[in-house]
Amino acid sequence: MASSNFFGRLSNLWSGFVSLWVSDVEKKHPEIAYENAINGLVNKYAKLKSATASIIRRREDITERMTRERTEFEQVKADLEAALQGGQDDLAIVLIEKKNAMAKELEGLDGELQQAKVDAEDAKNSLMAVKTEIGKLKSEKDRMLAKMQSAQARIQIQSQIEGISVDAEVKALDTVRDHIKNTVAEANLGKELHHSDLDTRLSELRQKSGSVSAKAELESLKNARAAQAQAQKKM
Repeated sequence: MASSNFFGRLSNLWSGFVSLWVSDVEKKHPEIAYENAINGLVNKYAKLKSATASIIRRREDITERMTRERTEFEQVKADLEAALQGGQDDLAIVLIEKKNAMAKELEGLDGELQQAKVDAEDAKNSLMAVKTEIGKLKSEKDRMLAKMQSAQARIQIQSQIEGISVDAEVKALDTVRDHIKNTVAEANLGKELHHSDLDTRLSELRQKSGSVSAKAELESLKNARAAQAQAQKKM
């Protein structure tokens, strides 16, 4: 007894584990969940269709029985009328009993037929409801899987965007900027060194001195020419 309970608990535990595993798989692959649901409804539809066919067959069988019974009932009524007209009372009594029994039989068959019709309509409605549900699930499957794919694509794009880093590009640009600044500074340093060099300063001084001498000489020449012109006027 204890062993039976143990294996029963073990079976329940394993069933629960399998159920959780299947549920987890269906979450990751929703198409499996939809397929399972659709296949379940398809199987239910097949069984319900078979049951509905049996109910409809029963309705048809009852209808055929009633047709035969009514035909025979009408024949018994005709035979009873003939027996009454012929004065055959003994035969008329038998036919009356048969007619009454058949009337009860027809009444019972009519009740069965009405119930069979109701059952058939209910079965057909249930069958159509399951068929409609299958169609809805198929449409929902396509719609929801499309949404799922769209959401997965958006998540992937967002992950890619979030994972993009500009640090490397900025650092590379900073290196180029530093190199440009260093090159400019080096050029400025050369110019500063050039101006501070003694030879350069002496050369600049000589250029300035030469310019002063030239100006003085130019002034002297101008004065001489002016004096000469003044002398010529006096003569």
